[in-house]
Amino acid sequence: MTDSSPRQATVERNTKETQISVSLNLDGTGQLDVETGLPFLDHMLDQIARHGLIDISIKAVGDLEIDAHHTVEDIGITFGQAFDKALDKTGIRRYGHAYVPLDEALSRVVIDFSGRPGLDYHVQFAKGTVGDFDVDLFHEFFQGFVNHALVTLHIDNIRGKNSHHQIETIFKAFGRAVRMAIEADPRQAGVIPSTKGSL
Repeated sequence: MTDSSPRQATVERNTKETQISVSLNLDGTGQLDVETGLPFLDHMLDQIARHGLIDISIKAVGDLEIDAHHTVEDIGITFGQAFDKALDKTGIRRYGHAYVPLDEALSRVVIDFSGRPGLDYHVQFAKGTVGDFDVDLFHEFFQGFVNHALVTLHIDNIRGKNSHHQIETIFKAFGRAVRMAIEADPRQAGVIPSTKGSL
């Protein structure tokens, strides 16, 4: 990774169920431009942008008349593809972690840009919905991201009594963990952070 190489990407995904465009600048200032048709998801994506200091643009049109499943999952997939395309792993820290509280809720997220997809997700929501949003769909978002960004991701909601607080701590911690993992490690400039020599 060099200072002159922009870590940016745009990916489009078009299916019979969804039409999605994602643009990322991994060295941004936390700006978000989002239209998914799902306001609560937009609010969570804002947490990634702000706490990850990533500029994110997401435009999504999906079959919300059926339910939000395809849209949420496909946004996760496209977000992961854009991440994989934008990130040069040379000289990065590779691992990131964060604990984030919000009132009574506390979550921990740990990420490894390992080149291997793996999700370990431990969240017991206090309620199944926030407004009319099905919180089970957040697992689908993160699974789609993991499969296509090729990362190992551990998500643990340690405690919480309010589903909104629980998921918000997860997304904030995810943004912070990603920010740590993708930043340049000055002691490993020009080096792939793996004994295998590749990720």
